[in-house]
Amino acid sequence: MTAMLDSSATTRPVSRQTFDEVIVPTYAPAAMILVRGKGLELWDQDDKRYLDFTSGIAVSALGHCPDAVVHALTEQAHKVWHLSNAYTNEQVLRLGLALTEATFADRAFFCNSGAEANEAALKLARKYGHEKFGAHKSRIVSCLSSFHGRTLFTVSVGGQPKYTEGFEPLPPNIDHIKYNDIESARAAIGDDVCAVIVEPIQGEGGVIPGDTAFLKELRALCDKTGALLIFDEVQSGVGRTGALYAYMNHGVTPDILTSAKALGNGYPIGAMLTTNDIAKHFGVGSHGTTYGGNPLAATVALKVIETVNQPAFLARVREAADKIVANLRKLKADYPEVFGEPRNAGLLIGLPLADAYKGRAKDFTKAAEALGLMLLVAGPDVIRMAPALVVTDEQIAEADALLRKAIDAVLAPASAK
Repeated sequence: MTAMLDSSATTRPVSRQTFDEVIVPTYAPAAMILVRGKGLELWDQDDKRYLDFTSGIAVSALGHCPDAVVHALTEQAHKVWHLSNAYTNEQVLRLGLALTEATFADRAFFCNSGAEANEAALKLARKYGHEKFGAHKSRIVSCLSSFHGRTLFTVSVGGQPKYTEGFEPLPPNIDHIKYNDIESARAAIGDDVCAVIVEPIQGEGGVIPGDTAFLKELRALCDKTGALLIFDEVQSGVGRTGALYAYMNHGVTPDILTSAKALGNGYPIGAMLTTNDIAKHFGVGSHGTTYGGNPLAATVALKVIETVNQPAFLARVREAADKIVANLRKLKADYPEVFGEPRNAGLLIGLPLADAYKGRAKDFTKAAEALGLMLLVAGPDVIRMAPALVVTDEQIAEADALLRKAIDAVLAPASAK
């Protein structure tokens, strides 16, 4: 017999131990529990302040609880939340117009996450290949060390075996090439390929910017073979690189683009953007989602796009990125035995560890966290920064000071020997 809900469950104190007791252990979160935030600042249950240079893994692009977005969401919450896709709504139509007017795309499909956006893109590419060329045109080419989501399809397309182990058998007809390797691409992309999917900058793979020459060659190979070029801009999109979408920095236009993360500033939404000619292969009933494009999510995303897609805003993103990278170059010069050369595309920034410290990225991020600075890793060898796009010069200076203290804390045991 099912027990009745104990009313105290909604009010009694919870701690990090509660996570271990009731949550499926797919994550190992930090010890603190964050309870409120504003801008780039967060506070935990003990009212300790943190400077957030993660933005929820490049999600909270406008910071925590931005006033304009809170106002728009609250106003919509008093109107209508959900209708299902048997009906449409004004907000999703306005969002569709905003995105198609701002990009190469004619059509938008809305869902709830980056993985779902990539799933839709890959399914559409297969459908397009089958209907236009025949069932033989079904192979998908991706890059080693890529990341495209956690569904079985997208994790198989991602080029990281650690995410597929134990989930076999995996979907077939998926091959992987070396990132930024033109010859590897030429060898793999043949007439049976329906899609090539690539991140303009690899995030989870180590914050590695794509070479423009490599991305242009992918475009040329897709044109030659009739394959579709998919840009996964889940992490790089919506202003993160200093352009609305990173493809704009390279002069390479994809056939399909996927967006999520910053699009909703923390409210779950994903989008797949494409052209009329490709979109027509997704007819009524061929794909769908219950929540995708609901009025709440669309309202938030529209406010985010309106805010980010302004020349002055994007120019400030580039300026802030230059300041952070300049600080990291000084840091590298001061600690040459610890760090390699920083790399970035806008405010997606990686600080690789030198050989002597490889595998210890989390040691540095944990030391920073103890001092009140939240950072990310991109694998075991790279410290990753993805601050909100509204980061100030004062916050950049504070982060630099805290990171230096964290480095000294990590190195202290070694110097004491």
